[in-house]
Amino acid sequence: MEIVRIFLLIFEAFNVHLSKGSMTKTSTESPVLFNQKGYDHFHEFLRQENFTKIFVLVDSNTHVHCLSSFLQKLETNVEIEVLEIEAGEEHKTIETCNSLWEALSELGGDRRSLLVNLGGGVVTDLGGFVAAAFKRGIACVHFPTTLLSMVDAALGGKNGVNLGALKNQVGIIKKPEMVVVDISFLASLPPSEMRSGLAEMLKHGLIADEDYWNRLKSLKDLDLTDLEDLISESIEIKENVVAQDPYEKGLRKSLNFGHTLGHGIESYFLENPEKQKLLHGEAVAAGMVLAAYLSTELEGFPKEKRDDINRIITSIYGKTDFTEEDQKKIIDLLKFDKKNEGGKINFVLLRQIGEPVIDREVPNTFLLEAFRYYLAPQEDVDAD
Repeated sequence: MEIVRIFLLIFEAFNVHLSKGSMTKTSTESPVLFNQKGYDHFHEFLRQENFTKIFVLVDSNTHVHCLSSFLQKLETNVEIEVLEIEAGEEHKTIETCNSLWEALSELGGDRRSLLVNLGGGVVTDLGGFVAAAFKRGIACVHFPTTLLSMVDAALGGKNGVNLGALKNQVGIIKKPEMVVVDISFLASLPPSEMRSGLAEMLKHGLIADEDYWNRLKSLKDLDLTDLEDLISESIEIKENVVAQDPYEKGLRKSLNFGHTLGHGIESYFLENPEKQKLLHGEAVAAGMVLAAYLSTELEGFPKEKRDDINRIITSIYGKTDFTEEDQKKIIDLLKFDKKNEGGKINFVLLRQIGEPVIDREVPNTFLLEAFRYYLAPQEDVDAD
């Protein structure tokens, strides 16, 4: 866990030495801006658009930890209404959307209203969907408050909700007007949430840039500027992929590395009352180790790099215990994965770091072998 301790210590210092907003990543459709420059751009947007009302969506966590500081930085005379949902993946449902649509109507929301989504991945995913459907679409802006939402969930325009424990079965791809990344919000996060976001950063390195992966492995050697750059680079990796393939016809599928089994694991632990719920990044971390094993078996991915991925990820996240029954039920859930086509379960694997292979079918026998590899003691892996 040393890598996580270092990661958190650097972030603690980073929150005292915030950038003045020099980090800016923009695209023609939906700019991603940092810190004060982000607020300046947002305030100019409010002045230009002349909204009738601003709704701020929070969950029970961001209401306590982030809303007050956000409202203090807000510069507008437009009437503001706060909407709150319960925190947690289990509340990312169509029922929650219905309650928000009713609240928007009762509070006088119209097509010239703005929805600001202030929160983690659940808030930005669900809030984006609510905005896209209300009155056939109102403007929304994301203010991500977790590392996971900053480097992944708030980017790319994917919005939606779960069906029961099945992840993201209903939704739409529609980008927000902008994403404002205020890194000071990270000060409120517990270590588990930081680890969850780090998983997506590690994934970006594995699918896109071996140098980036290697720098993430060496957090103990980084300073504040390095970490600032790593967050910016993670955002840039995802934004570049999305820009080339916004509707996930090809390249964008590579962002699902670790997610096919990861979503199955996350869904299974969410619906099973005997299991402790896993955060998204924790489940994806396990999924990446499993996918690395499959990559070696099916794509010739080098064993030494497979084992290095295993060591790094296990050192950060530990290992989740899976019984044989758990494994079979998780594999059974894969048929519901939204990435499947024509009844085929599709995986993203690696031929090399930075060289993903999409739409790869994997026989169930290999999936069970992958779980055995994941669960093996590290000394057995090293001796292989």
